[in-house]
Amino acid sequence: MHAAMSVSKTFTGTLGGLLIEEGLLNENKTGADYIQELKGSAFGDATIRQILDMTTGLKYSEDYSDPKAEIWEFSAAGNPFPKPNSYNGPNNYYDYLKTVQKEGNHGEVFGYKTVNTDVMGWIISSATGKSIPALLSERIWKPLGTHLDGYYQIDGAGIAFAGGGFSANMRDMAMFGEMIRNYGKFNNKHILPKALIEDIMNGGDKKAFKKSVYKSLKGWSYRNMWWRTQNEHGTFAARGVHGQTIYIDPKAEMVIVRFGSHPEAKNSKIDPTSLPAFHAVAEYLLNK
Repeated sequence: MHAAMSVSKTFTGTLGGLLIEEGLLNENKTGADYIQELKGSAFGDATIRQILDMTTGLKYSEDYSDPKAEIWEFSAAGNPFPKPNSYNGPNNYYDYLKTVQKEGNHGEVFGYKTVNTDVMGWIISSATGKSIPALLSERIWKPLGTHLDGYYQIDGAGIAFAGGGFSANMRDMAMFGEMIRNYGKFNNKHILPKALIEDIMNGGDKKAFKKSVYKSLKGWSYRNMWWRTQNEHGTFAARGVHGQTIYIDPKAEMVIVRFGSHPEAKNSKIDPTSLPAFHAVAEYLLNK
C-alpha cells in the first residue's frame, strides 16, 4: 500500500463526473444549491463544473514552502488528533471549507487547489447520502475486483480527505487505469459509462489552463480532476505531488502506475524526466 496523494483527486472527480452523467448532479448548479452552508463561501456561487475542473476563483494558497499559506489552516482543521486548548480554528474539513473566500472570478483561470476536491467530496456525499470511501467502494473498487482494501485518511469528525488521503495497492490502481483506458469496461463488466470516459479524454478548458501558473505544461488542460496532456497520443493522467501517477496512453494501449516519494512536493521537479520516460515507453510499444 502507498499514499496516492493527489491521485485521490482523480477518484473524487471521476465520481463527480459519474453523478453528472447519471443526472444526480447538475454541472450548471452551484455549491450552495446542494449545500446551503456553502452560501457564504467562495464555493457558494461556483458551479459544479467549475469546481470539478478547478476554474474557481479562491483566496487560497497551496504553496507548501510558505508557512502562512492557507493550506496549513486546512491541514490543521483536518488534523485527526485532539486540538490544543489554544486552537480556535475550524475543527474539521467541512468547517474549513465554509470559510474559503472568493478571489477573482470563477470560470476564467485554472487554479489547482485541493479544497476544490474536498468541497466536491462534500457535495457528492450530500447528493448520495454516502461517504466518499463508501461510494468509491460501491461504484468502482468492488466492481473492479480489486485485491486489497484501499483506505482514506480522515479528520477528527470522520470526514475522508477526498483531495489527497487515499492509499492503495499498485496493482489495483493499474486495474482502475486499465478500466478507464477501455472506456469504463473491465473483465467484461461496464463499470463506468463510456460517455464519462470520453468527456475525460477530451480534456478541459485550454484557455483557462493557459492562464494558470503551469507554463511548462503547454497545451494541457484539466477535466473531472484528470490532467490531459498535449501529446499526439491523447495521453491523460492522475498525478500526485510526490510523483504518484496513473498515466494512460490510449494510442499505445498503455497504462503506467508509479508510486513516487520524491522529497520535494513539486511535480515540476519530476516532470522533465518522468514525462519523456513514459512517452518513450509508449513509442517503444508502438514500434515493437
